[in-house]
Amino acid sequence: MPAPTALSKLTNDDGNKWQPLEENQSSPNGPQAAVRSIITEHDRSSDRSEFADVLGGLSADRWDELAASRLYSSRSWLRFCAADVGGRTTTGAVHVSSTTGAAAVSVTAVRDETNAFYQWHTQLTERGLPSPDPVGILVGQRRGYQTHLLRSGDFSPESAASALLDRLDHLRADVVGSGMLPPGTGGSTPCVAGFLGTRDVLALRAAGVPALPVLLTTDAWIPVGPGGWAQWLQSLPSKGRRDSVKQEIKAFGRAGYQIRRSPLSECYREAAELLAATQRRYGHPYDLDVLAESFRRQADAMGSAAQVLFCARQGESAVAFCLYYIFGDTLFVRAVGFDYPQLRGAAEYFNLVYYEPVRIAADHGLSWLHLGIESADAKALRGARLRPLWLLDLAQDSVLVDHSDQIRAHNTTALRQLRDSSSAVAKALDADLYRPFC
Repeated sequence: MPAPTALSKLTNDDGNKWQPLEENQSSPNGPQAAVRSIITEHDRSSDRSEFADVLGGLSADRWDELAASRLYSSRSWLRFCAADVGGRTTTGAVHVSSTTGAAAVSVTAVRDETNAFYQWHTQLTERGLPSPDPVGILVGQRRGYQTHLLRSGDFSPESAASALLDRLDHLRADVVGSGMLPPGTGGSTPCVAGFLGTRDVLALRAAGVPALPVLLTTDAWIPVGPGGWAQWLQSLPSKGRRDSVKQEIKAFGRAGYQIRRSPLSECYREAAELLAATQRRYGHPYDLDVLAESFRRQADAMGSAAQVLFCARQGESAVAFCLYYIFGDTLFVRAVGFDYPQLRGAAEYFNLVYYEPVRIAADHGLSWLHLGIESADAKALRGARLRPLWLLDLAQDSVLVDHSDQIRAHNTTALRQLRDSSSAVAKALDADLYRPFC
């Protein structure tokens, strides 16, 4: 399997395209000045309750109940999203409650977002579709590539979507006047959800969203059954693939590699150096101090849950890292990086990012290994199920409303291209989740 050809496809990292130091106008006084030059701008000056804190004023206990096993909706992760470097954004939430339940979703006021995956204007125009202005309300958090409508108690998916849409309508009507966003160029404030699953899209459409969703990418989930490693190996799509895995594991062992684990809080600089090496390999600009600062903030927000695997030969420096989280019944692979000139062609990527996490997940009795977006073929060949992720403009006056045929044609073409890319991908697609909008 050839290595992916871009950082966004290699890793589950958010793919920020860090500017070189001279473009950042960094001070010569040291790395902290470089970090300060592109730090995320956080503005809590507004009195809007949705942005009073990252939970929109909801209690921590109630939010934890709603987020349950969803890592990228957890309050720790939202704290990281609010604190991470890059862009000018403010993280908050909208929520509704009854005596027997609640519903909530994270929201982000976006003045400027550095990650192209979260720029709805970029995503839509690249697909030849019209787009609302790039400044507005992102429904969802700005890191992680998963947005969830959270609900509990007597809220059905449809009633939760309806109640949250009402709150979002009020937010987008008032947010510019509150000072949270600058005055627009005309028209209403954009309100766009990214990286939604199909069930949440169906609920929002049933609640009255007129625009069709736009297929963004696939989201890879590897099931880890009660039989652990042996069951996972047997689940691979062919005997040839199972034999390849065994050979890759043997090659890794013959190369003399060992895997060690460390909390991110103790190794964020080392991990950043390996991520920088990956950026360098693929010609992406980077700032090592900024990468390290982002990892440091992630460690601060996530605590001991942030764990890193390093791959190294005894007595030598690490040549690869894999940042992961265990949350609920899932091991989430978050980011990886490699010092490519030092690799020995011993399937380091697959051993560190797939095989070792499967073992860890099995040892902890987990049900899933989450590998995130992109690189569909490599993930399908190693047992992943591929679910769709969608972009949905929630505005009643969305510029996409009159382009349903064009959107459906895009979705259908994108799905066909996935099916045609390999037989493994075609078999791994959860077809029922694509069918409503393709």
